[in-house]
Amino acid sequence: MLSTIAKILLTSTAIAPVGFTYAWVAWFNGDKIFSALAIVTSLFLVLICIWMLRYAKKNMERFNFSVASVEAADRENMGFLLLYLLPLFTSSFSALNWMVWVPTLVIFAVITSTGYSYHFNPLLGVMKWHFYKVGTPEGVTYVLITKKELRHASQALTVAQLTEYIVIDVED
Repeated sequence: MLSTIAKILLTSTAIAPVGFTYAWVAWFNGDKIFSALAIVTSLFLVLICIWMLRYAKKNMERFNFSVASVEAADRENMGFLLLYLLPLFTSSFSALNWMVWVPTLVIFAVITSTGYSYHFNPLLGVMKWHFYKVGTPEGVTYVLITKKELRHASQALTVAQLTEYIVIDVED
């Protein structure tokens, strides 16, 4: 189990598009260096998260996973979309209050990565990953990350456990 590392990587990838948005705003306001740094950092976060998912699929312990209930968990993305687009509504890049933005993003990342509130990652959704809340016959709810579209709860799965309550489908 990767636990905290997996949560931090999934969270950082979820907020990586904020970096792309800031890069866009910075570019058109003449701050090419910040723009390049934001793009490189965001791409690095995305690539490291993809690496973590591939590592989990290939190297982590696999086990059979019985599902009693399935619910899509990647449809609640309006908050993330607002976070992604908010920098575009400022009149200029220099008008952004970094004394507020940086701590806000750090607090958001820490709260998401240390709690059980993580449910989806819109950027991984673009890469065809799906997030489901799945209930087990024992009554425990997990977040399942898979490239499959689950249509019914009786489908047998082989998973690896990323964190205490997040599992990834490891079947090809």
